[in-house]
Amino acid sequence: MADHNFLESDWDYAIVLDACRYDVFSEVYDDYLQGDLEKRTSIASSTPEWASKTFTDEHDLAYFSGNPFINDLGIPLNELKWGASSGYEWTATEHISNIIDVWQSGWDDDLETVPPDSLNEAFYANRDSVEAAERTVVHYMQPHAPYLSRGKGQKLKQIQKGIKRQGAQQGRSDDGVLSSAVGTVRQKVEGTLDGVELAQKMGLWLELGPRAVLKNGTRGAAMGLYEENLRIAMESVVDLIKDLDGDIVVTADHGEAFGEEGVWEHHIETHIPALVEVPWLEVGGVR
Repeated sequence: MADHNFLESDWDYAIVLDACRYDVFSEVYDDYLQGDLEKRTSIASSTPEWASKTFTDEHDLAYFSGNPFINDLGIPLNELKWGASSGYEWTATEHISNIIDVWQSGWDDDLETVPPDSLNEAFYANRDSVEAAERTVVHYMQPHAPYLSRGKGQKLKQIQKGIKRQGAQQGRSDDGVLSSAVGTVRQKVEGTLDGVELAQKMGLWLELGPRAVLKNGTRGAAMGLYEENLRIAMESVVDLIKDLDGDIVVTADHGEAFGEEGVWEHHIETHIPALVEVPWLEVGGVR
């Protein structure tokens, strides 16, 4: 299995699907795209780790970011108040020439995430940036949770709000207060158990909802909604690719775990297969 070699590979446009597992992608991509698919090994198991290890020089990129960790605010990862949980002294603006903060402009308050069509809209609204850059990255948040059919995303919502507030230097005293009972419970569960498998699993239960868990079990419920998220994203990817002229790849920054080796979701420097095996599809056409 080849290393990811994200920047070293030949492409004009890179579609990054956040937290996309190779195995699930391999089962669904053929419904949407044609091309040569291979499994590659990411250097990271989370977005902050992937970004800091991938973009180490100065890169002439138009980067459409649905993920708030890659932003145009000029704040190092280790100074972010929300969600980074890392010591990476990496600042996106020092390495990427032009970042379009779709995580901010394209945020959907009802879904509490950045839907894939927001990335497409931002791309079309910033054609000049694409033409001016050497290469372009479009970083969709899906299949990363929250799951769009449920329309509730507490974890990403708090990351987005915290980074946005910090970038604006508001310094409000309520930064640490989650906006809903579900978010509050999740924070207390994870904070009390601190990284234990049960905490990760209970946090995921809150995201999934009791009916889905009781019907399909935690893993089954999560993977069903995860695949649905991926398919929703792939519909937008197809729409975008139809308008692109050049070499296109579809890949991921890292994967997602559903109980493998006791891990749920994804975490920094947890290099298990579920989190580092990612797709690399050289697109040959659309279905």
